Amino acid sequence: MLNMDFTQRVVLDTNALSWVPSPKAGVWRKPLARAEAERGHATSIVRYDAGASFTGHNHPGGEEILVLQGTFSDETGDFTAGTYFRNPLGFRHAPFSQHGCLILVKLHQFQADDDTRLAIQTQQGSWHEVHHGLRYQLLHQHKDEQVVIVESAAGAPGLTHSHAGGEEIYVMKGVLKDEYGTYPAGTWLRQPPGSSHCPYAVEDALLWVKSGHLGTAPNTGAP
Repeated sequence: MLNMDFTQRVVLDTNALSWVPSPKAGVWRKPLARAEAERGHATSIVRYDAGASFTGHNHPGGEEILVLQGTFSDETGDFTAGTYFRNPLGFRHAPFSQHGCLILVKLHQFQADDDTRLAIQTQQGSWHEVHHGLRYQLLHQHKDEQVVIVESAAGAPGLTHSHAGGEEIYVMKGVLKDEYGTYPAGTWLRQPPGSSHCPYAVEDALLWVKSGHLGTAPNTGAP
């Protein structure tokens, strides 16, 4: 098991992690959280070398993907950086990358009744302004679980908030900071239920943020 205690805060600079080969040649992983070696709950950064592919398969418990670099492909099309996927139980595909790609992947983490498939190109989405220099794009909501892309200009005021059901952040671009540390592009943070913080960008930042999916706990104000 790796980082499966959701009551603990986790901060990983994925740039500093080593690549681990997957069972498929040309596909590499940086595990961030994992219940078992090749099944169950998993969060990873995955790299496809040019021409790498998987045979057809589905994902018990669902599959969530954010394309970070390059083009990720399957039978449904070619998807460039910024595309966000949700592939529920029953969706089958054989992914590949002709020229290589880098993706954030979450497996076996769907709620039982969350059966919506999504393929959203965030670069073409609609933005909602919170205040000057801070805006977000809603990608998915199911019960208390929410997934957004957040864009924050350098120097824009931070927004203090709590995480009754926990929060995950992946810094896609720029540099994020809060009262606990500084997080460059490539950082993955997981905040436990009941925590809070006030993040702000010290360089123009683009963030993938998921919240409300790690259970609940009394809000203690802890990191």
